[in-house]
Amino acid sequence: MSFSLDTWYDNLSKSDVLFTYKGAITSELITDSLEIIENKLQESNFNPKHTKKLYNVLVESLQNLYHHSDLYKFNGTPSKYVVFTILKQGDSFKVITGNFIKKDKIHFIKDRIEQLNSLSNEEIKALYKMVLNNDEFSEKGGGGLGMIDIVKRTDSKLEYCFEKFAEDIYFYIFGFNV
Repeated sequence: MSFSLDTWYDNLSKSDVLFTYKGAITSELITDSLEIIENKLQESNFNPKHTKKLYNVLVESLQNLYHHSDLYKFNGTPSKYVVFTILKQGDSFKVITGNFIKKDKIHFIKDRIEQLNSLSNEEIKALYKMVLNNDEFSEKGGGGLGMIDIVKRTDSKLEYCFEKFAEDIYFYIFGFNV
């Protein structure tokens, strides 16, 4: 059976959703979404320290989506089409993102996540400092700190899967707990 983005999203949206979005990502959308989420968190009864941590990793997650999504013609228009959802799970949150990527990126992403998931908290902190101090930047303008920062801030293992969507195009699903 092939992957249906709409079915996956509909099933995801049946959970206890704090915020969800499906569509093209832009810098304006990031700003607007973060403002809405910040307001929802301020109105909630959640621990302020916990909501600050969530907000900080959300910024990183949205920036990752914006910078690393591949253009794909979904529903007729080429765009950086993404899914972004925050689920409430008791006193914690689960962040789930999804975006289209080309097949040739899968190996690198999978290896990076597996590497990070295998490290202890101390090793994550050391890797973060090493990458921060190496002064090298990727072609997207980052230094490779995005996923490291998420793991460092959340102490959470990263979850992921790649669903084949079209020839050489996959839908990359990424998640973590806060």
